[in-house]
Formats: sequence, structure tokens, C-alpha cells
Amino acid sequence: MRIAFDLHGGDYAPESVIEGVSLAAQKWPDTTFVLLGVDQSLVPQGIHNIEFHQVTEVIEPDDEPVKSIRSKKDSSIVVGCQMVKNKEVDAFISAGNTGALMAAGLFYTGRLKGIDRPALAPVFPTLSGKGILVLDVGANPEAKAEHLRQYAVLGSIYAEKVLGFEEPRVGLLNIGTEAGKGTSLTKEAFQLLEQEGSIRFVGNTEARDVLYGPCEVLVCDGFSGNILLKNTEGVAKSIFDKLKQEFTRTWYNKLAAAILAPSLKRFKKEMDYKEHGGAPLLGLAGPVIKAHGSSDAKAIYNAARQARLFVERQVIAQMEKEFAKPKEE
Repeated sequence: MRIAFDLHGGDYAPESVIEGVSLAAQKWPDTTFVLLGVDQSLVPQGIHNIEFHQVTEVIEPDDEPVKSIRSKKDSSIVVGCQMVKNKEVDAFISAGNTGALMAAGLFYTGRLKGIDRPALAPVFPTLSGKGILVLDVGANPEAKAEHLRQYAVLGSIYAEKVLGFEEPRVGLLNIGTEAGKGTSLTKEAFQLLEQEGSIRFVGNTEARDVLYGPCEVLVCDGFSGNILLKNTEGVAKSIFDKLKQEFTRTWYNKLAAAILAPSLKRFKKEMDYKEHGGAPLLGLAGPVIKAHGSSDAKAIYNAARQARLFVERQVIAQMEKEFAKPKEE
């Protein structure tokens, strides 16, 4: 198995990528990790299953996505997506420019047959610690009901094969749980999901219930999903900031914090995106994963673990098989 990494993607690259990949290479000696970068001197020496692939360009975080993948064709993001398409690597991971990665995945890796639009699918933390796969969170701000049906099928397969959920429940993000709630999009999507025999649809899900884990897969259009993602990240950060402020306010608050430290650490770990790796672009013809822009070595390591499961469990083949079936089935 060969997994490629964007050496220059992310806020803490290249150090975080190098450290995370080094840990992964030692954990899985049967996997070759290919670092796509400009400077070969950055690559760690003495680890037999780490390779370097030379590129000459880097797409910066503020580069315009479509323009950059066309003008920087020898960038790590473009080359990585092309390598997946050409079967030179089994998966590609980048913590770099999200828009550029999505565009490169679409234009250079390509879509699965039967898929109209790929979806970005991160795992949100839940209070149960199991997580919930949410798609789409921004690949396509506008969607049709048929796209949401495709997301549900893609998400169900991924949740079962990679996340380990048996018969994952699928929910539709909406403003109420009743079947008749929502916009024309969600009403039409509700009907399609009810009729889709390959998934376990459990109805509408309200945003306030998401972190309680009412389902294992939550589908929505990219605009709504991105708002949900950003709001969840903001609320989580504000809660932790407020807790830190309160626990350091007085000496007895500090004492209470010391007593609660193990529980607080456990809670923080359960709510930490680093535990889940990255967000796959589901619907592409090969495994392409977007790691969080603030990924540290741990997040990079978990993204490698995620990619291995993606490949080992033949998720793409299962998706191809499902979408090759006639719709009436």
C-alpha cells in the first residue's frame, strides 16, 4: 500500500507532516508513505518506508482554488490527486488549501460513475465518543435532492467500512423532525431517502441534537453543513476558553480544576477532531482526504490510519458496486 502526503499543507507543515508520517511509518512498516514536496532535505533519514516525490510548486492557503490548480500543475495538491487517478498511490492526504484540494480531486482524480458531486465528509465528535459523519460540509454549497440521496449512500458505506458502524442510521439535517418540515429541497430529499433501500433512514435531525449522536450519518447541502461545522467549532472553542478562564480565576477554582483534570482531559479527547483524522472527499474515484488545516502530528498519524482503512476495506470498490446497480433496485 502506498499513501501520499502533501508535505507543505497545513498551519504546522512541514514539521507536523514529517513527525506524523514518521510515526505512521514505524507503526505500519508494510505501508510506503510518499511525501510530495519541494525540498528533499526535509525528509527524515533511516526510515525505509518513507519516499520523497519532487514537486516544484506549492498552492498557498489564500490562493484561488480553481485558478491555482490550473496554473500550478506541478504543485503537491495537483500531483497527489493525479497520482491517485493513475494508481501510483492508493490514497492522498493534504492539510492544505481546502478549495484547491476539492477542485483538484474533481478535475484530476475524477468522480465515481453515477456520482454527480463529491461531498466533504468530516466526523463530528459526539457525547457518546463514537462520532457522526456529516456530509456535505462545503464541497457544494448548492445541492439537489438527488445529490443528498447519493451522499446518504456514500456516507453509509464509508461509516460501515471505515468507522465500523453496523447498519449506520442516516439522518437528514432539518429545522424539525416532522416529515413535512423544511424547504422544497429537504422535503424532496426526505422522500428519496425513504425510498432508498440501501440505507437505514431514520428521518429528520435537528442541529441541536447532532452532538448527541441521533444517527451515524447526517446528510445536508454544503451551505448548511458548513454553517453547522463552523458553529460547532466555534461553540466548542468558546466553551473550552470559558472553562479555562473560570478554572484559573481563584485559588479554589484552580484546586477544583486539579481534581477534575482527568475527567476534563478525557472530555477534551472525545471532542477533539485530531482523533478522527481528516475528512474524505466521498464520491471521487480514489481516496482523497482533507486533513484539518491545524493538524498536528497526531492528526496526521490518524489521517494515515484512516487512509489505510479506506484502502484495506475496499471502500471505493463497494461504492462503485452500489452505484452500478439500476436505480429501481
